Amino acid sequence: MTPLLIAFFSGDETPVAASSDDECIEVTIDGTQFRLSRSDAAELQDAVGDALTERTEFFRTAGEYREDGTYEVSRCGADSAGNAKVFRDFEELRRLYDRLPDEFDADDVGRTGITGSRRHMIVRHVAEHSAFDCEIASRKPLRAEKTGGESKGTTSADDATAELPAD
Repeated sequence: MTPLLIAFFSGDETPVAASSDDECIEVTIDGTQFRLSRSDAAELQDAVGDALTERTEFFRTAGEYREDGTYEVSRCGADSAGNAKVFRDFEELRRLYDRLPDEFDADDVGRTGITGSRRHMIVRHVAEHSAFDCEIASRKPLRAEKTGGESKGTTSADDATAELPAD
């Protein structure tokens, strides 16, 4: 990744300015100036646009950063509005997750105003997404547990709901 792309994706509020003339585009990021040909600037624009609208599919859910800055959680393979929940941004989903108890289910998610089957979808999404220290604790009833930074994958949903052998 070029230094210019790294600067764009650094995650902070770095000041950015751009200007153009007939020959090139000048982009200044945090005081460092980059001079790009128009074709290089177009490639950069495409790369930034692709990153801003990134869609990641997990096992049962998907997350998409949309052009308008919102973050959409949806069921994989579903195409109706009833199978999606749109947040103002990813941080809104993060705040929802932070308000949930250490062990939570769809009813807990429902207390935040999310209704219907989208509650279960959100439980699954935070368990599948690597940004959340969470995993499925049981499938029936669907319940997730915050792991507090432990590695994902230490307990699968099948292990958590497996029947123990009789003594």
